Amino acid sequence: MGALGFTAPWLLLGLVALPLLWWFLRAVPPAPVRQKFPAVVLLFGLKDQQIEAQKTPWWLILIRLLAAAGLIIGFAGPVLSPEDTSERARQSDKPLIVLIDSYWPAASDWSIRVEEVDNLLQQAQQGGRVVAIQQAHFKEAAQLAPASIWRERLAAMSPVAWDAPYDLGVLQHLPEGESIWLSDGVKRDGRRELYALREAVGEVAIWQPDRIVFGLTPPVLEGQDVELRALRHRAGPAQDMVVAGYGRDPAGQLRALVEEPAEFAIGTTEKDIVLNLPPELRHRVQWLELAIGGQARSAGQVALVGESLTRRRVALVGAGESETLALLSPDHFLRAALAPSTEIVEARGIGDAVRASPHVVVMPDVPDISEPDQRALAKWVAEGGLLLRFAGPRLAAAQADQAGIVDAVEDILLPVRLRGRGRAVGGAMSWGAPQLLAPFPTDGPFSGLEIPEEVSVVRQVLAEPGPELAERTLARLVDGTPLVTRKLLGSGQVVLVHVGANAEWSNLVLSGLFVEMLLRLTEATLATPSIDPENGLQTEDTGVVSAPWLRDAQLSAQGALVRETSPLSTPLNALADAVNGQPSADAPPGIYSNGTRQLVINSLHIGATLSPTNWPRQVVPVWQDKPTVRDLSGWVLGAALALVLLDIAGTLWISGRLRSGQAARAGFVIVALGLAAPEAGVAQVADGQNEDAADQSVSPSVPDQVMAAAAEVTLAHVLTGDPELDALARAGLTGLSLSLSRRSSVEPAPPVGVALEQDDLSVFPLLYWPVSATQPLPSSQAYERLATYLATGGLILFDTRDAGAGGGNSAESRKLQLLAAPLSLPPLDPIPSDHVLTRAFYLIDTFPGRYNGTAWAEAAPPGAAAAEGVPFRLLNDGVTPVIIGGNDWAGAWAVREDGRPMLPVGRGNAGERQRELSLRFGVNLVMHVLTGNYKSDQVHVPALLQRLGQ
Repeated sequence: MGALGFTAPWLLLGLVALPLLWWFLRAVPPAPVRQKFPAVVLLFGLKDQQIEAQKTPWWLILIRLLAAAGLIIGFAGPVLSPEDTSERARQSDKPLIVLIDSYWPAASDWSIRVEEVDNLLQQAQQGGRVVAIQQAHFKEAAQLAPASIWRERLAAMSPVAWDAPYDLGVLQHLPEGESIWLSDGVKRDGRRELYALREAVGEVAIWQPDRIVFGLTPPVLEGQDVELRALRHRAGPAQDMVVAGYGRDPAGQLRALVEEPAEFAIGTTEKDIVLNLPPELRHRVQWLELAIGGQARSAGQVALVGESLTRRRVALVGAGESETLALLSPDHFLRAALAPSTEIVEARGIGDAVRASPHVVVMPDVPDISEPDQRALAKWVAEGGLLLRFAGPRLAAAQADQAGIVDAVEDILLPVRLRGRGRAVGGAMSWGAPQLLAPFPTDGPFSGLEIPEEVSVVRQVLAEPGPELAERTLARLVDGTPLVTRKLLGSGQVVLVHVGANAEWSNLVLSGLFVEMLLRLTEATLATPSIDPENGLQTEDTGVVSAPWLRDAQLSAQGALVRETSPLSTPLNALADAVNGQPSADAPPGIYSNGTRQLVINSLHIGATLSPTNWPRQVVPVWQDKPTVRDLSGWVLGAALALVLLDIAGTLWISGRLRSGQAARAGFVIVALGLAAPEAGVAQVADGQNEDAADQSVSPSVPDQVMAAAAEVTLAHVLTGDPELDALARAGLTGLSLSLSRRSSVEPAPPVGVALEQDDLSVFPLLYWPVSATQPLPSSQAYERLATYLATGGLILFDTRDAGAGGGNSAESRKLQLLAAPLSLPPLDPIPSDHVLTRAFYLIDTFPGRYNGTAWAEAAPPGAAAAEGVPFRLLNDGVTPVIIGGNDWAGAWAVREDGRPMLPVGRGNAGERQRELSLRFGVNLVMHVLTGNYKSDQVHVPALLQRLGQ
């Protein structure tokens, strides 16, 4: 009908029944007014032979017909679109294929993309077209289905935190039809081929928003500086930004530890950023984030740090004051080489070294190790440590003493067997001239290092020849004798330098090569593993990788770090690809560990770039010029509801039940509700919610509200951005506040809604947080406020309102995982029967809302047990910081303006009993927040009084 369409046009058949309704309404007049009249008893028993009905006035019939027509048309889903519907009708027989770039570059404006796809689906539903929606990262081709089914699936669609080339093997199996491609504008392999595939089977339209994609490469530690690079996918005007590093402060609170402002220059796409951080601060940083004013965060703007900024701890065994000259000390040159880039730990013995949990243990010329120390050190190495040993006179002498022992046991803490005597070169009684170093193998840790010509060796300890000597040799002299050998031990390694750590045996320690070799060896303990998917060995030959690798946390497309409830094992081949810069569904960006090592995988790798898409010349991407669909259902149904109210008033008036003053008031109410109905929606009016109250609940709370809340006990709910949900939360806390006032000495002030980005949370003892699948994630600053709130005794009641549907895999539950991940919550357990919540005011054993599911609170400490004569265990010493459930508590607590329940709970008396138990849980919850474990402590009073003789 021109620009007017309907999503359910078959409902318009109900208009055919309007003539029948007209006849029925005309035949049935309004009920007469009944008056008590004593003389009427004289008429009992008389029968009226002819019954005539008074006809309903024509204007009342017209109002009822218009109301019925409005309801029919409203439920038929009228929508208004400026698109030429005749063109849409011409293409209605063609399937609609929607391609969505669903990688992290699309995450910052994903909600806008979902809205646009929903508009497309509404148009397709009007035209009766079948649709297929294909997200780029899916490994199966989408199948055609009615648009109404895809609209139901749309809310569950979300982007992923990685990027990848288009999988043409999957996408070539998409059905034929008209294609609309929602592009993110970022260049990736396979785009031209995919466009050609779709163009061959139908028309292709490209929708691409005019906005810039930003990214942040992982940090690199260069000396004391942290270097990283900010990216944008195309040049533009000057752009301010802030690089912030987040971690836990000494008090354990997650907050921004460093903030560095920066700016993209005009016409540039990259900006190098250098952060000069003290070691203590650098070690605390867990991730770095690029913040752009006015733009939502994506995974590409977050760089997980892991161990890349950790300063290596090196334990020097036997280090300390020496009676010899400093230049002859076995650790002088080691200190000079390691001090600029490592943290040196003084260790008098092996025990001190292992207890310091270093990355590297260095032993300069330590010959003898006791058996207990040998076992402890071998265990530490097997768990991933690096033992670096240097030869010297004492080690050579110790080996000479064992030369005569037959079948001597190989030293587990030496990489090779050593000969009984050392080798001296270059003297009068020597074996030859001083030896130079041979070029380093290209597959070893010293590959690429330049060897100065003046570096020579005049004495060394020799290795016994053996079949394993060649593969354990990392560096040689020009005559082939080993200079550095290494043995793998468990997940760690033992390295021996066959010369001393001072200048007596070699001038190697006087050169810059010595420093570079030490850095290569010590950095191997922190370097990101390069994994061979066949056998688990690192291809750079830096050690053995223990399998399996477990994913401890995953980075969402919006840049939030979500902890895994149970770590997931990751295949080695997928992890190898991810380490090389190709994350996938099997190895998405996040934090991984294998018991001894930890690595992080980011959406962008070091050296990554972002580039804009180069479409064919004939393609002109559009976004703002697309037709938009406007849903008229709310307006039409609101008008129909206003007509129903007018019909009620008219019926009361003609029947004599409405006096003149009442008529004026009724008219005012009808006009007010009629004006509010299109905006508020039918659901709110049907539930009896007041429009003004809804407006107050969704508006950000002003400072005056917060100041007023500080003077009284005030319950608060987190504003989600959904007006209906926020209004329900406010009504629920209002009902709970009324129950507290009636049943206890607590008289709360009216509840308020709080905006996490700006309000002071410290004045509220309790935050009720209803979770919806569409609410946005708070900013990093908001999470700082929440962390402070929880640390200072606040409590958050998370309510997914899904009754635990899907085993915790509903859209609301997944959103809760994203919301709660940055809070680093303590371990949670179902609330036990002896928790203080079961007796804080009422004695209860369930915690229902509109649904009766499981509620979770902070887990009991290990070993918690009840004392003798005490019926309850000593659980948490304070208030649990969170309670999580899906019981829709606010729905059970919610009341209307007149104090009546707003929403039904169950059926009959059983439902009212459940509502009562829900209110009792709410009262217990507030008492628990206000008094802590006061009730739990009271069980000790009889025992204390008995001891005091009272």
